[in-house]
Amino acid sequence: MREGLLWFDDDPRRRMEEKVEQAAARYRQKFGVAPNVCYVNDKALGQAEVRVGSVSVLPASTVRPHHFWVGRAS
Repeated sequence: MREGLLWFDDDPRRRMEEKVEQAAARYRQKFGVAPNVCYVNDKALGQAEVRVGSVSVLPASTVRPHHFWVGRAS
């Protein structure tokens, strides 16, 4: 990913899928295209990969908890 948007959401009432959807919506608004990848802290995912709509949610140990790094995979 060459550029992305870092989204923070620590609200325990919202599911991860909602947070990814909100981050993806903001990315579309800011960059004019839909993201296709979102990296989250590896401890936030129980699996290796999850899909939220057209966005692949992937674990990354370099992303801080409650942060969502959305963008377009090259």
